[in-house]
Amino acid sequence: MSAASNWYLYMLRTPTGALYTGITTDVTRRMGEHQSGKGAKALRGKGELQLAFHCAAGDRSLASKLELKVKKLSKAQKELLVKAAPESLACYLGLQESEVEEVSQRA
Repeated sequence: MSAASNWYLYMLRTPTGALYTGITTDVTRRMGEHQSGKGAKALRGKGELQLAFHCAAGDRSLASKLELKVKKLSKAQKELLVKAAPESLACYLGLQESEVEEVSQRA
C-alpha cells in the first residue's frame, strides 16, 4: 500500500460528549496535536480528548468524502457509528457500489 493511501478517519470525544471528526495519516500524532492545542480551533481548551473511533479510509480524496458524510450525520447516528465500529465505513454510510470497491482497493 502506498503512503498516499494510508489515510484514516477518526472521531474524538470531548469531556462534554461532543464528537469531532477528522482525517489524518497518523491518528496518534494528530490526537496529540489536538490535545496540545495545535490542532483544530474547535477543540482548543475543550479538555481531555478521547479517541472514540478510527478506521482506514483509503487515499486523501476518499477520506475527505467519508469525513464529509460522517460530519453530516446527526449526533445519534454518530453514536451508532462509534458503537457499531463497522469494518467497512463505506458500506455503513451507504456509498455507491463503485465507491465501496474503491475503498476496498485503496484501504
